[in-house]
Amino acid sequence: MHPQLNSHGELRHLLSTEGLPREVLLRILDTAQGFVSFGDREVKKVPLLRGKSVFNLFFENSTRTRTTFEIAAQRLSADVFNLDIQRSSTSKGESLLDTIANLVAMDADIFVVRHAQSGAPYLIAQHVPTHVHVVNAGDGRHAHPTQGLLDMTTIRHYKPDFSSLTVAIVGDIVHSRVARSAIHALTTLGVPEVRAVGPKTLVPGDLRAMGVRVCHDIDEGLRGADVVMMLRLQNERMAGGLLPSASEFHMMYGLTPERLALARPDAIVMHPGPINRGVEIDSTVADGGQSVILPQVRFGIAVRMAVLSIIANAGA
Repeated sequence: MHPQLNSHGELRHLLSTEGLPREVLLRILDTAQGFVSFGDREVKKVPLLRGKSVFNLFFENSTRTRTTFEIAAQRLSADVFNLDIQRSSTSKGESLLDTIANLVAMDADIFVVRHAQSGAPYLIAQHVPTHVHVVNAGDGRHAHPTQGLLDMTTIRHYKPDFSSLTVAIVGDIVHSRVARSAIHALTTLGVPEVRAVGPKTLVPGDLRAMGVRVCHDIDEGLRGADVVMMLRLQNERMAGGLLPSASEFHMMYGLTPERLALARPDAIVMHPGPINRGVEIDSTVADGGQSVILPQVRFGIAVRMAVLSIIANAGA
């Protein structure tokens, strides 16, 4: 059985975009579309998760993901609990699964988990009761599915026809769980050309087998692109000197107005954040008319509302 789906093919856990059927991805995007305008309402709540307990377990730092998950759960009327990892019993040596078991005993319904170890959300999903659901909020270098889905929602808003797009993903791809989740979603949704752009040390060698076009020259990678997705240098995940310096990276791969001009005139510029201005992207581009970086954050709330509402209503 698929680890993310129940016996009826419904989404029970969201652990990765990899392997999810196209119809499941589209259901999430369609559901999210219905939540996009909630921020404009006078009353921003619906009772879809009333009586449910959502536990946010963030073993890594986060601003956008943690906050938007909290907002999403509250707008769905869930009871939200943010575990303070530094003050929890994990700091005393309690295992991850023992922590989860104790929280299940406190009647947790949904776990939103960010962890430095790839596969941690999968491990949790294998050990929770059938009525409990797990959402991966980022695990190591592996996956960040809700970021990938909010990126798809953003692209769909500005460029509705996936089948006609060229998407360039630029930067530190080898360490990016965001890039991996986006690539799986883009290919499943039928995007005909996905480009991975960056130096050889930061682009995985297995992408060509997934149908991704690898470009080590940024001009080649950006030319004619409809969507430009920039990634930050994840220095915290680099084991050694994979780059000469941040300034040299900017000189070779930073997105400047001149380079953006190589893309289509109506191309959109995306970034999952946090932004390192003057490294992977110029401020003039990040704050410019083609940037949709802040709308991505808004769409993130809608996507996370969609995911939480869908899995909460899935059977065993």
